[in-house]
Amino acid sequence: MRVAIRVKPGSSRTTVGGRYAATDAIVVAVTARAVEGKATEAALRAVAGAFGVRRAAVTLVTGATSRDKVVDIAGEAAQLSGRRAALLGASS
Repeated sequence: MRVAIRVKPGSSRTTVGGRYAATDAIVVAVTARAVEGKATEAALRAVAGAFGVRRAAVTLVTGATSRDKVVDIAGEAAQLSGRRAALLGASS
C-alpha cells in the first residue's frame, strides 16, 4: 500500500496520526532533527510501528529531503487500509 506522510522533525515526542491540511497525508512527528536523514529514518520507523509491520516492510518512494514523503508498506491490504483510515482520523 502506498501512503503519503508529512514529517514534523524536532517534535517533543514521536507520534503518528492526524491529517495534514486538506490532503490525505498522515502526520508523523519525530524527535529527530532533519539532519543527515535522521528524521526520515525516524519517520519510517514510526510508520512501521503505527502500522504494525517490521521496519523492512516500509520503503521510501519519494521525498528523501522533503517533509512530504510517499512510502510503500508491505502487508495485508485490508488491514493496512483500516489502520490508515484510523490514523487519518486521529488527532496529532
